[in-house]
Amino acid sequence: MSFLSKKTAMPSAEQALPGRQQAIDSGRIHAVNGHPIHPPFPAHLQQAVFGMGCFWGAERKFWQLNGVFSTAVGYAGGYTPNPTYQEICTGLTGHAEVVLVVFDPAIVSYQDLLAVFWESHNPTQGMRQGNDIGTQYRSVLYCYDDDQFRAAVNSRQHYQSQLSAAGLAEITTQINLAPIFYYAEEDHQQYLAKNPSGYCGLGGLGICFSK
Repeated sequence: MSFLSKKTAMPSAEQALPGRQQAIDSGRIHAVNGHPIHPPFPAHLQQAVFGMGCFWGAERKFWQLNGVFSTAVGYAGGYTPNPTYQEICTGLTGHAEVVLVVFDPAIVSYQDLLAVFWESHNPTQGMRQGNDIGTQYRSVLYCYDDDQFRAAVNSRQHYQSQLSAAGLAEITTQINLAPIFYYAEEDHQQYLAKNPSGYCGLGGLGICFSK
């Protein structure tokens, strides 16, 4: 029980693992569409970061969308620089598992991405997602500018009204301006394309974002 409580409580900066200065080897090319997963990206594209539990299934949700140029999985929102997956799993980095989405707003809007985000996971569970328990699985929206931030906050209010009407719980999703995004190891990039029968615990509440 003490181990569980430790994993579901955010560490302080003093408790966090030290990490390293050197970036983790994440690879360079998207395994599904062949596009780069690192910047610089074409100037007309925008970026957004979503955390909705295990990042394997979350990334697949976004790379399947028309208008998404590239995706990558990584870690954000904590203290440890350039963490490894093993360090994330200790609960002592403070990071969430997240997906970086690079998209063409002329084809798929940020609002469209938010709808996929809300409908594809349970945003009411705090430091968990289904059977995946720990700070790394919390629901987060990390925004790259004020417009994204306002849209994210408004979308949370809107989806909460949908959940409340259905008698469901309060949303626990954290919304902040984007912190540093640390790329995960290459093995984790586009994991479910490389491992089609791999684990995916992603599951929504069955409540549509738009009604």
